[in-house]
Amino acid sequence: MLKTRILTAAVVLPLFLLALLYLQNIFWAALLLVLAVTGSREWCNLAGFSVRNTVLFMILTTLVGGELLFLLSEAVEINAYTSAMVWVYVLSALFWSSYVPFQLKHPCKITNTPALMLIGWLILIPATLALYQLRAISPVLLLGFMGTIWISDTAAYFTGRAFGKRKLAYHISPGKTWEGVAGAVLAVVIYGVVWVFVFADGAYMVTLIPLLIILTVLGIMGDLFESLIKRQAGVKDSGNILPGHGGILDRIDALTAALPVAILAVQVFNFFQP
Repeated sequence: MLKTRILTAAVVLPLFLLALLYLQNIFWAALLLVLAVTGSREWCNLAGFSVRNTVLFMILTTLVGGELLFLLSEAVEINAYTSAMVWVYVLSALFWSSYVPFQLKHPCKITNTPALMLIGWLILIPATLALYQLRAISPVLLLGFMGTIWISDTAAYFTGRAFGKRKLAYHISPGKTWEGVAGAVLAVVIYGVVWVFVFADGAYMVTLIPLLIILTVLGIMGDLFESLIKRQAGVKDSGNILPGHGGILDRIDALTAALPVAILAVQVFNFFQP
């Protein structure tokens, strides 16, 4: 399993970086839409949709996601920091800061199809738009925020394995511990200090580092929320498109919670604007 995970990462990560750095905007948007639709298919399986509802959800995801990406692409041509999609990011922030914590504390399986569709869109579409707009601002900035999640995940894993005793959410994900969370936050703070002094000339210290900590917490909640949904669906992975890693949702669960808030903060605090 470990060998398969490493081989998949060795192939997928360079391809992703090449796409991020060199694809034209229209092809980047197309790639993001394909990933969103693939994620929507996985969500249909987790939600237990019928064939009819699966087809409907995927078609609507394609139409809505495609239209919003088109509108955003036009807006960023004029101003990469455009607030055209701020309402989408705000809805995402409210979802992850209010509904998800309540659901994690008081798990309740949702069976209402329209509600499950809405949740699926709140997970997928804001993250897709955030990936497009952050890249339009700066691919390096997008990598910086994604790096926050990657560092957080890695630090939480190794700290949890070495020191973990107090379970974070045993009923959802038995392997996660409060010690792992502490390790993740500490690693991200160090990462933030390096970012501030090496790449931002000491600017944004009082805003960027707290933001990275918030993104870390959101990433953990995104991970836990997907684990809860998978547990309720009785599956280990959201899909099998990535050998050794599961599905698209398994790889972007933390990013779906963190990136919309990241671009929202960039707009509110004017990070890195010329």
